[in-house]
Amino acid sequence: MNKYIKKPIPVKATRWWKNGDHPEDGNHGEGAVVRYYHYPVIDGALVCCHCGDIMRNHGWIDTLEGGHIVCPGDWILTGIRGEHWPVKPDTFAETYDKV
Repeated sequence: MNKYIKKPIPVKATRWWKNGDHPEDGNHGEGAVVRYYHYPVIDGALVCCHCGDIMRNHGWIDTLEGGHIVCPGDWILTGIRGEHWPVKPDTFAETYDKV
């Protein structure tokens, strides 16, 4: 089997803590990149199994693979084609270096 290494392609990254944190969202709360977390069958007071915070403090982001929950503290990356996706802080620290 052949081995390959991922090409070093720079991406933009923003740490997300609450609605309005992403620069493309502005200061108006719900934005174009990270929206409020709305899921009718899950109570906003439930605790997230990933970060331990309540769900109403989370965001929602549409990615190329579908929608994803954004936990407070996640990084939001912007790819070379303008696509966005969330990355957990530990994965971000292990995978990305500041340019």
